[in-house]
Amino acid sequence: MTRQTIIASAALLLGACGTMGDLAPPRGELLPVKPLMARATPTPKQLLTSPAEAKPDRIDELMRRSAPRMSDRFDLPPPSGGAPDSPIEAEDEDEANATGPVKPE
Repeated sequence: MTRQTIIASAALLLGACGTMGDLAPPRGELLPVKPLMARATPTPKQLLTSPAEAKPDRIDELMRRSAPRMSDRFDLPPPSGGAPDSPIEAEDEDEANATGPVKPE
């Protein structure tokens, strides 16, 4: 009879290990401080919830047929009609006087 009691109590103790409760900071500890621009201190559930940017939804929908793109009123060529000038970076004197790779003749 003691063997059955031990098995039953072990089963009860093992079943109690799976008990879940709300998360809370340890006794004597406080939640993290409120972020500077936040209106309120986040709760533990809010702290554990990842934002949508961290796990974006995956779109598996395939295109059924091709369609022409809609016009974009902001996709305009430069006013001069040519390619925009690239910015000129300041060159060091050492780089300007450095010998480049030798080209075979």
